Order: sequence, then C-alpha cells, then structure tokens
Amino acid sequence: MFQARRFQHCPTCGGLIDYRIPADDNRPRATCTVCGTIHYENPLNVVGTLPVWNDQVLLCRRAIEPRLGKWTLPAGFMELGETVAEGAARETDEEAGARFELHNLYCVMNVVRVGQVHLFYRATLLSPEFNPGPETLEAKLFHEHEVPWDELAFHTVRETLQRFFDDRRRGEGYPLHTADID
Repeated sequence: MFQARRFQHCPTCGGLIDYRIPADDNRPRATCTVCGTIHYENPLNVVGTLPVWNDQVLLCRRAIEPRLGKWTLPAGFMELGETVAEGAARETDEEAGARFELHNLYCVMNVVRVGQVHLFYRATLLSPEFNPGPETLEAKLFHEHEVPWDELAFHTVRETLQRFFDDRRRGEGYPLHTADID
C-alpha cells in the first residue's frame, strides 16, 4: 500500500512526526509526537483538458520540472476554492493561453504511486491562436501521426491521447474513461 509520508514536522506545533495507526483507524497516519495532532494525507488532483482544433490536439512543451522540455496536455494541480472544471479551465488558460469551450469529463486516472488523481476534460478550441504562460515553452497543434509520443511528459497524457484517438476512430462518441496507472 502506498503511503505518501509528506510530513516530517507538525504544521501545528513544529514537533516531530511519527507514522502510527491511531485508535479507531486502519492505517499509519502522520501523528505529532508533541501535540498529538493527526495530519491526514490525501491524493492531489491534477486537472486539465484535452483541447481539440478540427482533427488536431493541443499540446504544451513544459518550461518547468518535472519533465522540462517534454510535451503534455495543459494541466496542473487543482486549487482550493475551485471545482474540477474551473481548475481544468484555469490550467488551460495559464499554460496555453487558449480560448476554448469545455465539454465532458473524459478521463479519470489514479496514479497511486505518487498519490495523485488526474482528471481531463474534452475541450474544443475556439481559435488556433495561443498565448502560453511562463510554465510553457510552446503550445502547438498536432495531428495524431505528428504527436511526439516518445517526448510525452506523463503516462496519463499518453493514455488520454490514445483513448481519444481510439474513440475518434470508432466514431461512437467520447465516453468517460477510468484507469489505474502504475
């Protein structure tokens, strides 16, 4: 079983953290050795879009680590105070500077080993013009045969793109996909 173990010191009092199973629980939790506060560690949500212009998909080349210089869909960590859709839209605007219409939730992927859940919405671009933000070296449209498959930043991006192109070939719509990524 995966355990994130993000804490070394208590955010409440600064005391050392010990991972132990609290009473009435079933797994080790970050527990302060001084004040006894239990800090729960939960998966982080990565939210983004699969933007499409005609028969091309939009990818962004990363200007930051991890995976500097690799290609990805516009996505990032969801912020407090926003919905999944709002976060996906914000990330698409920040990373690609794209104008788009958001559609259905398309892929939900559990990346258990890093404690993340990746959620991608389908989106239709309203223009092929982009204004990438500081986290993106360039934003570019790709036909399926042009996608830089060996230069993709994350497995979840590869899985989302493969499902999209498969769905498009079948011509039966774009159902919600779920997957567990190792």
